[in-house]
Amino acid sequence: MNTAFFSEIDFTQENFDQLNFKLGEYEQCQFSSCSFTGINWSKVSFEDCHFIDCNLSLQKFKDCFLKTVKFERCKLTGADFSTCNPFLLSLSFESCQLNLSSFYKLKLKGSKFKSCQMHEVDFSLSDLNAAKFEDCDLFQATFFETNLTQADLSSSHNYSIDPENNQIQKARFSLDGLPGLLEKYQLVIS
Repeated sequence: MNTAFFSEIDFTQENFDQLNFKLGEYEQCQFSSCSFTGINWSKVSFEDCHFIDCNLSLQKFKDCFLKTVKFERCKLTGADFSTCNPFLLSLSFESCQLNLSSFYKLKLKGSKFKSCQMHEVDFSLSDLNAAKFEDCDLFQATFFETNLTQADLSSSHNYSIDPENNQIQKARFSLDGLPGLLEKYQLVIS
């Protein structure tokens, strides 16, 4: 299979589909207001790339390399990151819609999530050591056997995290987030 190499290219308002998206390696590229709905990114590599205002809903990331990739104001509803190639995986998200997305079993140490809507996101068995969740809505997000050691959730809300089923040593939570840590006990906190 022949693959292309793209470096330092800005793609703007592209409506990619299976016919006009080139498989290959993308380094230091920026994608602004692009649509990738239904694209198969198997074996595609993105390194030091930035996606701004893009639609990546239901994106298939199977065997995709995402090395130091930032998503800003992107729609990523139902995106399955759990199938990404784990080698050098590094992601950050700002003002993104990540509802129903999966990060199952991923190593995301130090990842940053800022001002994101993350309803029903799956973080089961993930390593989120020192991850930062700044002002994120984690309504019905799943944390099960998740490593949240030193993670910062102090400005996020709507989370429910069972301290007995997750590693939360030295994690930061706000006083307002306390009910999300005690939910399984069905306490009335006022």
